[in-house]
Amino acid sequence: MTADAGRGTTAVILDGYVDEPACLGVPPYISPYIRTVAGVLASRGFAVHYLTIDQLRNDPQRMQEMNRAGLLVMIAGVTVPGKYLGGTPATLTEIQQVGHLIRGPKKLIGGPIGLGYAGEGGKKAIRQLITGFDALLIGEPAVALDRFLAGGEPSGVFDYALTDPWSVAGAGIIAQHPDFPYVMCELETARGCSHGATGGCSFCTEPFYGRPRYRSISGVAAEVAALYSRGARHFRVGRQPDILAYGSGEGEYPAPRPDLIGALFSAIRTAAPDLRTLHIDNTNPATIARHEEKSREALATIVRHHTPGDVAAFGMETADPAVIAANNLKAQPDEVFRAIEIVNEVGGERRDGVPELLPGLNFVCGLAGETAATYDKNEQFLARVLAAGLMVRRVNIRQVMPFEGTPAYTDNTLGKNERRFGTFKEFVRQKIDLPMLQQVFPVGTVLRDVRIEISGDLSFGRQPGSYPILAGIPVHLPVHTMIDAVVVDWGMRSVTALPQPLNVNTMPASALRWLPGVGKKRVAAVLAGRPFSDVAAFKKIAGSSPLDRFLEV
Repeated sequence: MTADAGRGTTAVILDGYVDEPACLGVPPYISPYIRTVAGVLASRGFAVHYLTIDQLRNDPQRMQEMNRAGLLVMIAGVTVPGKYLGGTPATLTEIQQVGHLIRGPKKLIGGPIGLGYAGEGGKKAIRQLITGFDALLIGEPAVALDRFLAGGEPSGVFDYALTDPWSVAGAGIIAQHPDFPYVMCELETARGCSHGATGGCSFCTEPFYGRPRYRSISGVAAEVAALYSRGARHFRVGRQPDILAYGSGEGEYPAPRPDLIGALFSAIRTAAPDLRTLHIDNTNPATIARHEEKSREALATIVRHHTPGDVAAFGMETADPAVIAANNLKAQPDEVFRAIEIVNEVGGERRDGVPELLPGLNFVCGLAGETAATYDKNEQFLARVLAAGLMVRRVNIRQVMPFEGTPAYTDNTLGKNERRFGTFKEFVRQKIDLPMLQQVFPVGTVLRDVRIEISGDLSFGRQPGSYPILAGIPVHLPVHTMIDAVVVDWGMRSVTALPQPLNVNTMPASALRWLPGVGKKRVAAVLAGRPFSDVAAFKKIAGSSPLDRFLEV
């Protein structure tokens, strides 16, 4: 898939799409859209080249590579607004520039951009006239592309019978990702939403796909095996509204099928026996609250098969019953609270230093029916969770980005409570995030396989995973360095950590000051006392701390 067969047989996939805000979601990852499009192209004899929009930003000369191709397929769009680290989606301006500046190949564009575009949360996603491209791939990009290459219209209806083989054929594209092999492979298990039977949540596009259609276990396993054989080791079962509903029957809130969920995760493990990461994403708290025992079984099954540090993302959206009713949301506050309790009971045990599985909360602001009092209720709910001693991995707060065709597109409160939205965010960052991080990542927590993404006097890195904690390392480390790090302090949404081993004789002053008992005041005394003959000599200056077991000379 990398040999250049010349103009007319070479295709470039330009990846301008990021599914989650990467500072909050996942480290560098590659979408199923990319892999199935690559599969279509490979099955039709194209030599496929893969390029991210970040690579193009950093090296505009890559335009020449695209101009020499016979076909350019760009995947673009934003579905979840937010701030980004390690991958920023293409802006509308950049999309238009690609369309007009690339002159050589036939140019196609697809992905969420077909639903509309907004540069940030709090604004409507407007359907845009994307000029400069030969065609917009309408609907499922891979299916639309295949039809177009066969001489038909560039539109396609989603169908696992078609996309499953392409996901296998396109698996090799991951080797061209700039962060390979440390790239998260998103795995899709379902489309559509059972809650859509009553219209779905007002802002959500998932009801566009209708009733849930579940991907077969054999289809998922075949894709995982293909990805694994090409070097993939990091997987997230993240493309579904509710992982606990996998394979379930009819009804708006179907009971989990622990047997099917166990079979799915077992098949993934069999297909990728030495995987390094296996995490989940969306989980409906209403499913857990309405089906406690089946949910416990299903969650316990996930915990048996996954890797620790996992996060079940709860689409809570609001703690205001009036807003829940106005927007046909899924769960009442007491149901979400009960779901948090259950996930803590099942997943709160620590393995390798971190909790197995914790809930994450998503709040969406600017919905219909929202008032200033809505934010009071949100704050009261989070304070209740904290007071109960429950752990939540993260709290995401965003303003709704409504798409055409959803009720929220015309019925919302955007711009009406801006000041209260700001104070709510500040409350969460100051009063909830910090004490929650102190619970989840106490001093002495070891973070395995932290990969440095930003280098500097204060370097930043994350583990592969679903919503991994951002770690600030007060040591200059090259980008892509892999370390184990131990937590020494906390910010509001990140931790400060030091690389292991903690050698008190060689550690730079910038790191020494973060050791408990040292700080700014005793750094000079520690430096003057080096080299220490043993740890005991160091402790005479710094005293004892939770990090003693990590110290060495």
